[in-house]
Amino acid sequence: MSGAVRGRILLVEDDESLRKVYAYHLAREGYAVEEASEGLGALRILERRSVDVVLTDVRMPGMDGRDLLKALRERHPDLPVVVLTAYGTIEDAVEAMRLGAADYLTKPVEREALLLAAEKAMRLRGLTQENRRLRRRLEAVAPLEGLLGTSLAMERLRAAIEKVAPSEATVLITGESGTGKERVARALHALSPRREGPFLALNCAALPRDLLESELFGYEKGAFTGALASKPGKFLLASGGTLLLDEVGDMDLSLQAKLLRVLQERVVDPVGGRRPVPVDVRVLAATHRDLKALVEEGRFREDLYWRLHVIPLHVPPLRERGEDVLLLFSAFYREESGRSPEVTPEAASRLRAHSWPGNVRELKSLCTRLAVLHPGAPVTPNLLPPEIGGGGSGARVGGGLWALEREAIVRALRDHGGNRSAAARALEIPRHVLLYRLKKYGIEG
Repeated sequence: MSGAVRGRILLVEDDESLRKVYAYHLAREGYAVEEASEGLGALRILERRSVDVVLTDVRMPGMDGRDLLKALRERHPDLPVVVLTAYGTIEDAVEAMRLGAADYLTKPVEREALLLAAEKAMRLRGLTQENRRLRRRLEAVAPLEGLLGTSLAMERLRAAIEKVAPSEATVLITGESGTGKERVARALHALSPRREGPFLALNCAALPRDLLESELFGYEKGAFTGALASKPGKFLLASGGTLLLDEVGDMDLSLQAKLLRVLQERVVDPVGGRRPVPVDVRVLAATHRDLKALVEEGRFREDLYWRLHVIPLHVPPLRERGEDVLLLFSAFYREESGRSPEVTPEAASRLRAHSWPGNVRELKSLCTRLAVLHPGAPVTPNLLPPEIGGGGSGARVGGGLWALEREAIVRALRDHGGNRSAAARALEIPRHVLLYRLKKYGIEG
């Protein structure tokens, strides 16, 4: 025998002479063989090292093959098991298959049958492992598919999510309204070890203080008028999973103190409760506000800020994502209409150049409007709303915001000696947006 080991097999057989014969045949074929005389010994071996296949007799002293098979299904569910059974005990084989055995052989086992069963089980092991690899790859990719974009900003965000998701650390997700902060939170949950647990989100700005407190921490029966039964809060309902506190910057200061206690001690105090209740939940927070500025203004607790600001993730606004605008436009339009949009070059330029104050939410609304009101029609500037430069061809520079924008660009270029990159930085817009504006307004610079 020479060459690489074909696989590792655990052989469980109480008849020592048979066990040695089977082990000899398997070793001659290139398998590394571990031997055990009964089930408990087999489990002890598996605690020390992994194997690819288990070959086990059914009727053995101590833990027999059926009990071993049950234990293997619990501890090593993907491990193929081949059962060896004597003549007259086919019911043992039927029971073993019901319990999850991959195959069975009847004794006495011929060399060829033994090797064929081992080879089939090894192939099954390989397929199972490949399926698991593909499943992990899909599980890792699928949560990020909703975060479309080829811009550097989005690539960095996706990479950060993949790196941060497996940890238990609190994450503070910042970004303007409409950028997709909850989608980022859902991706963090889906890629985390808590993915099988619940994901709950609570908008802290949408509820008055008293209602928010009971929603977060729950209440006991009789805690207040109308509390006819106890109700668990979101922290308990999210047990084993993830809780997103959206718009956490809008939370009342008194509730911030209670939230800080949860983060520090991992217990909640239900309204009207007599004792704290332990919780097991990962906390994510999101806000469009500048929490550091709120701290300086005395409107947000500094100690809570640092508890939330363990790992910051910033979701970039759409205006900083370049060609992602057209990619998202096509995706949203297909989602609404079932077909890809036909966008004229002029309309595409205007979509790219728009500042998108409503971010991705604004873009999605536009796609819905176009798909519903103008199904199948080419997307031209005339179909775009006035704020995106629609309503006719040519730039409108008559007055109002258009004139102010042109004046700001001219001034920035003058202040920076015609340097377009420096002017773009001063205006806080991407360089390609500035170039489009120069062409749009006929500015030389």
